[in-house]
Amino acid sequence: MPLLSKSKLLAFRQCERRLWLELHRPELRHDDDGSQATFAAGHLVGELARRLYDPQGLGVLLDAQSEGIDTVLARSAALLDGAAPLFEAGFSADGALAFADILLPAGSSGRWRMVEVKSSTSVKDYHLDDAAIQCFVARRAGIDLTGIALAHIDSSWTYPGGGDYDGLLFEEDLTHKAFERASEVASWIARAHAVAALDAEPDIAPGAHCGSPNPCGFTGHCRGDGAAAEFPVQWLPQRSARSLKQRIEDGATDMREIPDALLNDRQQRVKRHTLAGTTYFDAAGAAADLAACPLPACFIDFETIAFAVPAWRGTRPFQMIPFQFSVHRVDADGATTHQAFLDLSGDDPSRAFAEALVGACAGAGPVFVYNAAFETARIAELAARYPELATRLAAINERVVDLLPIARKRYYHPGQQGSWSIKRVLPAIAPDLSYAQLDGVQDGGGAMQAYLEAIAPGTDAARKRQLAEQLLDYCRLDTLAMVRLWEFFRGAPAN
Repeated sequence: MPLLSKSKLLAFRQCERRLWLELHRPELRHDDDGSQATFAAGHLVGELARRLYDPQGLGVLLDAQSEGIDTVLARSAALLDGAAPLFEAGFSADGALAFADILLPAGSSGRWRMVEVKSSTSVKDYHLDDAAIQCFVARRAGIDLTGIALAHIDSSWTYPGGGDYDGLLFEEDLTHKAFERASEVASWIARAHAVAALDAEPDIAPGAHCGSPNPCGFTGHCRGDGAAAEFPVQWLPQRSARSLKQRIEDGATDMREIPDALLNDRQQRVKRHTLAGTTYFDAAGAAADLAACPLPACFIDFETIAFAVPAWRGTRPFQMIPFQFSVHRVDADGATTHQAFLDLSGDDPSRAFAEALVGACAGAGPVFVYNAAFETARIAELAARYPELATRLAAINERVVDLLPIARKRYYHPGQQGSWSIKRVLPAIAPDLSYAQLDGVQDGGGAMQAYLEAIAPGTDAARKRQLAEQLLDYCRLDTLAMVRLWEFFRGAPAN
């Protein structure tokens, strides 16, 4: 009987089809940029946890990838007779395999306490499954386990600088919840082995489970099987109503299968114009919405980076730090100019960003954004960090006008497929502009990856210049797109 790792068992808990594909068709898996970033954050937090739990460096790190699973299992068994902290120790039992993030000696010889480390900011429901599997396999393998805790990130903690990360991780004891689920875990393992032995993948239709608790890399494969819906229900926005969710869970895949009575006004508009292949545009309403926003005007967009382990003093875990902005300005006479900021030094860009933004948005007139919650939150955070700039930063927020609600209320093109992201709206109102034509960076996730590569010590000057150009082109297109959207909605172009 093959050993099923904890990750495979968690895949089984999410979807039996996912487990089968993980084992038999792994080449079909595709993890998006968000998943890759999550993996990277997990590795970084794990490395830091080893330093925090073993400040004297007495522990032993085992590596199944380089040493091989059998070697690590044998070494782990031998090391359990010692008293040094163990990292990634492996154990197997009853057809399951698990590796402990941290095993710490617990009092008398031969007793151990387990700590699982997560890059999340709280204990999630699926973490309880994770802990239950770890404890079951360890105890069945003969380890005298006194308890298990989950160490996660404290998002309220502020980095004091100097490499001092004490306090970043917060422990929550899960011993009782994990130990009492042994019979459940045994049943999961038995069922997972039965699924693994199937000749063909289970016939499980895609649904909400594809993204919960984690995005599944096989979603594209599963949705590609069989006849795709001509007008997928996924194009309906805000599918949170219980009656609509139930209809989808019952098997509805096409918008034509959803009665209008279950849809709100926006969903009905999407359905009606998608099926008819027509565009909805309340031109008079859009122009009226903008009538109270005279020139001059600024159009702004930010790019940010968030670190699970803060890199700069005075910042918090996962705090969105802006490193780039684009500002298009339309003056009173309709003339358009552009200004940009980009810091790839690797130092905290926040202060320079804030000062440059104040200068770029100086004067009167509206400051247009697309989804105001994002930019206004970043500006408010900068104001809190730099009190001497707070008044001028707050003045920018007071001038903010959000184009997204106008777009949602006044415009819909079938090509948007239920989304009002500017990347979906732009092709309809300005087909001469295209994110697909950009070199390299084409979305926010790509911008984050480009930034990380650009500030990495090993990146040479030529590559850094190339990344800078890609970032500048991408962010500039975001604000140019807003200008074109504003022109379209007001019914008159700038000069």
